[in-house]
Amino acid sequence: MAARMTDQNDPTSAEPAARPFEAEVSRLLHMMVHSVYANTDVFLRELISNGADACEKLRTMALDDPDLDLGDAPFQIRLVPDKEAATLTIEDNGVGMDRAELIDNLGTIARSGTRAFLEGVSDDKAGAQLIGQFGVGFYSAFMVAHEVEVVSRRVGSDEAWRWHSDGAGQYETASVAVEDAPARGTRVTLSLKPDAAAYATPEAIERIVAAHSAHVPVPIVMAVGGGLADKTLTDGSALWRKAKADVTPEEYTEFYHHVSGQFDEPALTVHMRAEGRQEFSALVFVPSLKPFDLFDPDRKGRVKLYVRRVFITDEADVLPGWLRFVRGVIDSEDLPLNISREMLQTNPLLASIGGAVTTRILADLKKLAGSDAEAFAKVWEAFGPVLKEGLYEDTTRRDALYEIARFRTTAGDDWRSLKDYVEAMRPNQTAIYYALGDDREAIAASPHLEGFAQRGIEVLLLADPVDAFWVRTAMGFDGKPFHSVTQGTADLDAVPLAEGAEGGEDDTTPDSAVATLAARFKQTLGDRVGDVRLSKRLATSAVCLVAPEAGPDRQLEKMLARAGQASGAVAPVLEINPGSELIRALAAKAVAGGETELLDDAAVVLLGEARILDGETPADPADYATRIGRLLTRALG
Repeated sequence: MAARMTDQNDPTSAEPAARPFEAEVSRLLHMMVHSVYANTDVFLRELISNGADACEKLRTMALDDPDLDLGDAPFQIRLVPDKEAATLTIEDNGVGMDRAELIDNLGTIARSGTRAFLEGVSDDKAGAQLIGQFGVGFYSAFMVAHEVEVVSRRVGSDEAWRWHSDGAGQYETASVAVEDAPARGTRVTLSLKPDAAAYATPEAIERIVAAHSAHVPVPIVMAVGGGLADKTLTDGSALWRKAKADVTPEEYTEFYHHVSGQFDEPALTVHMRAEGRQEFSALVFVPSLKPFDLFDPDRKGRVKLYVRRVFITDEADVLPGWLRFVRGVIDSEDLPLNISREMLQTNPLLASIGGAVTTRILADLKKLAGSDAEAFAKVWEAFGPVLKEGLYEDTTRRDALYEIARFRTTAGDDWRSLKDYVEAMRPNQTAIYYALGDDREAIAASPHLEGFAQRGIEVLLLADPVDAFWVRTAMGFDGKPFHSVTQGTADLDAVPLAEGAEGGEDDTTPDSAVATLAARFKQTLGDRVGDVRLSKRLATSAVCLVAPEAGPDRQLEKMLARAGQASGAVAPVLEINPGSELIRALAAKAVAGGETELLDDAAVVLLGEARILDGETPADPADYATRIGRLLTRALG
């Protein structure tokens, strides 16, 4: 017993010894299994990462010490699955560890205040954050193994050491013969639990490496047995780490297919590397076809996050939701390897990286729009509705999004930019006009556009659901506010008629007569309308409905109503066209007096007509049909 106590205090002793872990390992393992790693596959990622770090450390040491003998063997990580023995071995030829380092690295968790933090932690969630900060991923091995053996030999040493534990509170260290150890580096052997026996099969190893460690900086090979040569699983190169000049278009496309799971050609490739305050690499792609989950309600992105070439997650919100169609990889040098999900949601460094990549994507999309309008048009047709979510959600990037936004308008079938629109504005036109609806063709046929067409004023035809939201918060473009053609008054008098256009008003019917008719209609319709007034926006149609100046646009109001959120909806305004032959005839009847039933029926029928033109049905179809019948009987009588 005395000898063992001496050994516990002397890590240089060669005598075998059992030591207690210097932290609450059982509690740590509980947090590891239940709070950090829901998917046990990541144990292999952690061990491969440790091996890669050991190789990278030795590579750096060799640069500083030219006399360090590394031999001829290239750096690699070797995996040996043994199904019969139910073991999995992970071996690297990195820097290796001596006995003191084995104890320090594998037996001691209490560093940088970690143990004190553990003593004060009150829940597993906080422990999960701790693990992410201090990096003890090695212990994830105990999720799948009932015993773990580590044999290591430090580079340049003539001694080798063994570390062994079942994770139950203590570990053992002992010396081993150098011929039973790697020439240099570390060999980790896991004795797998019965329910984890599948991890001893080549199929499982290949699957996990492809998913989690395909781009670590050290080649990974797997022993296949039967006297056959090892199978190379990865070549140790990360495509996104290479210079753009060293990557061919075919390699970009192949990698895009791998990372996206799609088989189209990428419409845009963004390959960047940032150095300085944050160091990271990014290789992301804009697809040419819509991903199947583009309008998934969760709006999750699919960019894979790596830390120092080690896969972390593909569920981190690195890019904003309105770029969720982007596929690719972002690899940080500065994030902690075992960053927890909670930390990913609030980490300012990750937010900074995402912001930089977002800025670059928008800049490259703008370049594409300028250099290849046809290619950009295809991107916008596929992803424009999603990009426009950024106009509503991300005010800091609104100007950049305005520059790439494209719209269908009344000017023709081509996509138009806001710059194009402003350059084509008519004399005395002060606003950018838009019309909302469910279908572009239906919007273009709306009576609300008649007065604008008379004056040659271009109107944006907005048929995407998100359009009803972003235009409400938009401050304008190039000093010109956005204004709905179905909301408020349409003060078009200052804009001259387009060449060849004819005015719709008839001077033989004074405005006073039409005003009398409007007052009579308002009396009949009551609170079904907010007001009845003369229209400046109509040219040929008799009536239309518009939203009050202060209320929501008609299309937005209908969307809210369908979603059950239209509480306290504002009554629309009925506009009548003083230039319409029908309205002039009715105005003459109103001035002459009498014809009460005729005017009342006309008011209700014209309101129903306006609702139909607005994509709705009459509020009371039975009453509407009855009044139509009376009007027809009168006309035929």
